[in-house]
Amino acid sequence: MEDLIEKLKVSKGKHFSLNDHDPDFSGSYNKDKAPELLNELTAEMSELQEKMYALNKNALLVIFQAMDAAGKDSVIKHTMSGLNPQGCQVFSFKQPSAEELDHDFIWRHSKALPEKGRVGIHNRSHYENVLVCKVHPEFVMNESEGKPDAAFWKKRYESIRNFEKHLAHNGTVIIKFFLNVSRNEQKKRFLERIDNPLKNWKFNIGDIEERNRWDEYMKTYEEAINATSEDYAPWYIIPADKKWFTRIAVSKIINHTFRSMKLDMPPLADDIEKQLLDCKNLLMNER
Repeated sequence: MEDLIEKLKVSKGKHFSLNDHDPDFSGSYNKDKAPELLNELTAEMSELQEKMYALNKNALLVIFQAMDAAGKDSVIKHTMSGLNPQGCQVFSFKQPSAEELDHDFIWRHSKALPEKGRVGIHNRSHYENVLVCKVHPEFVMNESEGKPDAAFWKKRYESIRNFEKHLAHNGTVIIKFFLNVSRNEQKKRFLERIDNPLKNWKFNIGDIEERNRWDEYMKTYEEAINATSEDYAPWYIIPADKKWFTRIAVSKIINHTFRSMKLDMPPLADDIEKQLLDCKNLLMNER
């Protein structure tokens, strides 16, 4: 498992290129055995989340970024199915409101951060401000003097690193997933959404326009990931052409991250342990 995690992780200081990551990769994992393995991973995740909730020391922020139809909603649904809803918060970020545009670009995302003991899942995130906005600079013309230049984006990357570093210093563990779907697989999924009446709602005509900017988006993702993958907030490039493998890879990395938090419950103080035993005896002797 460690080998898989290291293979998918973008290490700080090591140049990242999407050309080095196969969207169809599934290693030695078997599709037929995937449901059973996912159930095991989900059960483990549930137990680890319960420990984090009880300890109330850390929060876990899980960020998903991807091109359209890469499977963000699907992977969140399947990998997080075993989590206790009381300890889990999911936020999907759409086009910002007028109020949100009146604040800095991280404001609405900072409002959605998980509390200690909880898991926060961001379906899209503050990274939209250096991804979509970089492909469509007209979205940020009011925030820069003229067309945003290299210095503008450099400052945004710096703001993101500082934001995530601040969170990490204050107990929030961050993992970031880029679901790496191929252009051919995206086409298949778009056609399925068009052909299946039950999936028509998932398709937006604007998705085709964004698809036509595929190469520009890939370049923008590479630049953002290279600029913001840090030890305290690593990026993982998840092969997304096979949904069953995407779910397994994400689950393994989340569980690995949970375990790295050292979630062992502290021993009870002698007086607390005595109180519990006294309460147990009272209950056992009830008539």
